[in-house]
Amino acid sequence: MTDRYEPAAFKARVDAVLARYTEREADALVAVDPELHPVAQRLEAAVAHGKRLRAAFCYWGWRAAGQPDSDALLRAAASMELVHAAAVVHDDLIDDSPLRHGLPTAHVALRAALGGRPHAAGAARSLAMLVGDLLMALAGQLFAASGLPAAYLARARPLWGALARELIAGECLEILRTGTPPDTAASLKVVRYKTAKYTVEQPLLIGGLLAGAGERLREAYRAYGLPLGEAFQLRDDLLGLFGDPARTGKDGADDLRAHRPTALLAEAWAVADDTDRARLRALLGRSDLDADGLREARDLMRRLKAPERVERMIAARVEEAVRAVDDMDVPPHAAAALTALAHAAADRRY
Repeated sequence: MTDRYEPAAFKARVDAVLARYTEREADALVAVDPELHPVAQRLEAAVAHGKRLRAAFCYWGWRAAGQPDSDALLRAAASMELVHAAAVVHDDLIDDSPLRHGLPTAHVALRAALGGRPHAAGAARSLAMLVGDLLMALAGQLFAASGLPAAYLARARPLWGALARELIAGECLEILRTGTPPDTAASLKVVRYKTAKYTVEQPLLIGGLLAGAGERLREAYRAYGLPLGEAFQLRDDLLGLFGDPARTGKDGADDLRAHRPTALLAEAWAVADDTDRARLRALLGRSDLDADGLREARDLMRRLKAPERVERMIAARVEEAVRAVDDMDVPPHAAAALTALAHAAADRRY
């Protein structure tokens, strides 16, 4: 690994760690009983895709604190992707999402694997929940067994509790606020806790703590990580409704059918008149929302200029993150990598 951030090369290294690790764990699961084979398959499938941004933030949190490339650190960073895989399996289950990366989600794939068994749908959902639980447990195990010195691991371990608590808090807030009157501040709080923190800020801080970063650098990581994490999720909301499903791998109507508390919806609601709000109400939360309804919702959002305002929110947060890099006392190659990662996280099409 050179001092430059090379996304494809970095992703290949993380992919290799995750593939080896989950293959070994899947084999151990099947060794308990061959009937667990569909569950083991979902374990491996859960980590088969991804941009590996969370691992990258952890890695560059380490490098920016002055540490060299390290295979042990890479394994610790890869554990962030297992956290993400666990969150995705649980999120898809909660949202009853049928697709992820253009493929059946865990509970959908397990339903097919169960065939015509009685109560197969409920059993598949239960199995998917347990796959997500196992992935979170394996994340901690991979981190602890990364090969880094115990003293390094001890510095970062307390942040794992905060990561799990805040991730679950964000997911709970989204559930509690689904179907409620749209509000931008409330939506941004969901964004912050459900996605932003565990995507950028906490992986970066964990990498920094492993490296022995001081408080001043950790404060700079927070100043960079939180706005960038919010920009990441705001981009996800835009892509969810306006992105190309062939590239996003998701159903564009998902957020509307579930009436999720997205900032995009809240920004449209804030400027909508009574007629527009009545039309939005008629479209939100409909399980039978079809292509015509999706098109109408998109047209209405565009007319209200909600996507433009969310784009400005993204741009402002990326600018804030890049300014934080400029203020960091870190090696030039690390500053360049963090700047490149800021744009990669927010300026994407899938």
